[in-house]
Amino acid sequence: FPYTTLFRSVNALDQATNSVLVQAYSFTSAPIAKALVDAHRRGIKAQVILDHSQRTEKYSEADFLQHSGIPTLIDAQHAIAHNKVMIIDDCIVLTGSFNFTKAAEEHNAENLLVINDPILAKQYIENWHAHEQHSEPYERAERPVERTSRPKRE
Repeated sequence: FPYTTLFRSVNALDQATNSVLVQAYSFTSAPIAKALVDAHRRGIKAQVILDHSQRTEKYSEADFLQHSGIPTLIDAQHAIAHNKVMIIDDCIVLTGSFNFTKAAEEHNAENLLVINDPILAKQYIENWHAHEQHSEPYERAERPVERTSRPKRE
């Protein structure tokens, strides 16, 4: 990737050595999800909290994360859990307007701030855990089946 918000996010995950906490409103970016799963497979403790919309989002990476063994929670207490945060190794915070989506990377005007500050990271970690307390394990919501024809009467 060029040096973009996507590249910086993936690069930060590739360099993680201990832990990754994620809060995301929308998570449909396959490269970021893959980097998170790769970190998890390297032994990095990864955990994710997503907005309730990810239960029904057509291209959500929530299933991929959960099936890869990453604890994935849903924050359904709020109308919108509009967070866009990664906390890496208890000292690096990635935040900004950048949703972890392909659309955000390719079509939107987004920003991503990378902060290396353990004191600030601690505040973000405390906030993450506060949301963890009222979140619930991710389960894909069943989507209604669309009928293409009327059922036959017998």
